[in-house]
Amino acid sequence: MLREISAGGVVIRNRNGAWWTAAIEPAGDTRCAPKLLPSAKPKKKVLALPKGLVDTGEKALETAVREVFEETGVTAEVVAKLADIKYVYTRAWDDGQRVFKIVSFYLMRYVSGRINVIPPEMRIEVARARWIRLEEAPKLLAYKGEKEMAQRAVEYVRAHGELARGEENRSA
Repeated sequence: MLREISAGGVVIRNRNGAWWTAAIEPAGDTRCAPKLLPSAKPKKKVLALPKGLVDTGEKALETAVREVFEETGVTAEVVAKLADIKYVYTRAWDDGQRVFKIVSFYLMRYVSGRINVIPPEMRIEVARARWIRLEEAPKLLAYKGEKEMAQRAVEYVRAHGELARGEENRSA
């Protein structure tokens, strides 16, 4: 079985007394998508957390910061490691192999940048990046492990009220 190691972030920011998190709508692989009949309903939009494969020589934390920037357009700093999620999936492309995947997730605080201002070459991976309410993220995100990471972020923020200081003055 193949193994993949990835990392990503739950990026938070406080605006007007409410906590928000960065989420992405993955673009998907249109090369393999079935053609829709005129009467067919389009698929529901999927919301996910920014994440990606750890490059050779890169640490998971570095990957998380890089992937957040590449997929959302915002720069963030790591606050704490949330957890690792582990799962097995079968590739829907290429060889159809089963893959054991580990994703390290970090709680990150917004520093700068504008959401959804990403390089054109990233549009093959990300259709859109946007802010969603942190408290709603566990319900809105599509994947079980990511829902759990969002819930951990909610709990962390509740336990660490000092995170909010100075957040309202940052632009985006």
